[in-house]
Amino acid sequence: MPITVTRRDDALTIALSGEIDHHGARTMMEQLDDAIAQRLPARLVLDLSGVNFMDSSGIAVLLRAKRQMDHTGGQLRVTAIPTQARRVLDAAGVGRLITLE
Repeated sequence: MPITVTRRDDALTIALSGEIDHHGARTMMEQLDDAIAQRLPARLVLDLSGVNFMDSSGIAVLLRAKRQMDHTGGQLRVTAIPTQARRVLDAAGVGRLITLE
């Protein structure tokens, strides 16, 4: 599950791609943890435009990123959410915890 990391000023953008399911979620979490720990961004943007499938494991990935950003005092936004992933996030009420755009 590839991720692409881009830094601009105090914001870190991480583009996720492929399927976020139970097969790749742990690896993706580890990659996100590493990127956040190494760069300590004030703002993290997760770009989901390349995601073609998400199940409840994707919710766990986003909540873990949120926890990491809360721990470092940063903010998290999730952008470019495909329709299928948006349905999963909306059904779980993730928008009450994380800014979804």
